[in-house]
Amino acid sequence: MYIPRRIEDEIQKYLQIFPIVAILGPRQCGKSTVVKRLISKSQHGIYLDLQNQEDLNKLMDPRLFFKAHEEKVICLDEIQLVPELFGSLRSIVDENRLNGKFILLGSASRDLIQKSSESLAGRIGFLNLTPFLMNEVPETPLPIFWNRGGFPNSLLAENDEFSTIWRENYIKTYVERDIPQLGIDIPGLKLRRFLTICAHNHGQTLNLSKLASSMDLTHPTIRKYIDIFEQTFVLRSIPPYELNVKKRMVKAPKIYVRDSGILHQLLRIEHMEALFGHPIFGASWEGLVIEQLLANFNCPAYFFRTATGDEIDLVLELNNKVIAIECKASSAPQLTKGSYRALELINPDFTFIVSPINSAMYQLQETLFVGNIPSTLQKLASLS
Repeated sequence: MYIPRRIEDEIQKYLQIFPIVAILGPRQCGKSTVVKRLISKSQHGIYLDLQNQEDLNKLMDPRLFFKAHEEKVICLDEIQLVPELFGSLRSIVDENRLNGKFILLGSASRDLIQKSSESLAGRIGFLNLTPFLMNEVPETPLPIFWNRGGFPNSLLAENDEFSTIWRENYIKTYVERDIPQLGIDIPGLKLRRFLTICAHNHGQTLNLSKLASSMDLTHPTIRKYIDIFEQTFVLRSIPPYELNVKKRMVKAPKIYVRDSGILHQLLRIEHMEALFGHPIFGASWEGLVIEQLLANFNCPAYFFRTATGDEIDLVLELNNKVIAIECKASSAPQLTKGSYRALELINPDFTFIVSPINSAMYQLQETLFVGNIPSTLQKLASLS
C-alpha cells in the first residue's frame, strides 16, 4: 500500500521551475518510492540506481545516454556515489534548457555531494525528504510512532521485534557501508560508538571537551564526526537564541538524533515500557516534537538557555513572529519558574507547551497554549 507524502506537490512544482530537481534525505526514507510512483504516472521516465552495476554501466557515456532519452524524465538514485556526472548534466541542460528533465536522489546534504552547488548553480532545485512524519500517517498510534520512528520499514514492521531488527541492521549498514561510500575513511566501530555517545547526549548542549575525552579524539575530529552525521541526516544541531541582554547565555548548540526509532535503538530501548523508565524519556519526547515541527516548517530555529538554567526548548521565527515551544512528556504539563523567566526575556508572540495529551488544544493565557503534536502543527500552520 502506497502512503502519499507531503513532498509530492513540491516535487511537481519544482519540476516546472528547474531543469534538475534534487531530493535529498536519509537512506530508506522513501525517496525512490515517491519518484518511481511519479515516473510511473507519467509513463515517460527512466529510473537508474547508481548502486546497481547494470544501471551504472548504462552511463559509461552519460552524454550519449542522456541524448538518447532526451524526451524522458531521467531519475538518478544515489547521485552522491558518482559526482562526476554533474559536468555531463550541466552541459546537457545548457544545450536544451527544458525544466523537469532530471531528478536526482541523494543520501547526503548538498554540501557533501561534491560539485553540485558549483556546477549546477541556477539549474537545480533542492528538496529534503524525511522519514514519515506523524501527519503523513495520522492513523498510527503515538506510542508506535514514537517508539519505532518514521523510517517506513521500521514503522510499518509487523511487530516491535521486527522493527528492532530492521533498525539495528540500518545502523550497521550506515556506519559500515554508507559512510565509507562517501569517501570518509573512519572505522565503523568508532562511528557506532560515537553515534551512541551522541544518543546519550540527545537534547543536551554540545560539550566538545567531554565528547573528545570520552572518545580520546581532538576537538576538530569530533566536530568533523558531527558534521558527517548532520550532513547524512542522522543528527540535528540547534543553535542558541541570542538576545541583546546582559545575562550570560549558553553559546554551544544542542544535538539530537533526528529519528526517535534510531535513538531508541542506539540506546537499546526496545519498547515503550522500557522508554517510560529510561532517563532519556523526556529528551526523547523533546526530540520527537522538534523533528516534527522543523520538518513541517522550514524556518529559523533555536533553543534558549541562560547560564543560570532558565530555558525554552525551541524558539521559531515563523512569518515575522517569535514562537516559543516547550516540550513536556506529561499528561498535565506545567511550565517551571525558569521557563517563565526565559519567556520574559524572549517575549514571544505565542508560546506552546507540547505534550502527549489526547484532548484538544487548550489555552492557559492569552498567548499560551497547551496541545499535542497534531494540534500544535495545525495552530502553527494558521499562524504562518
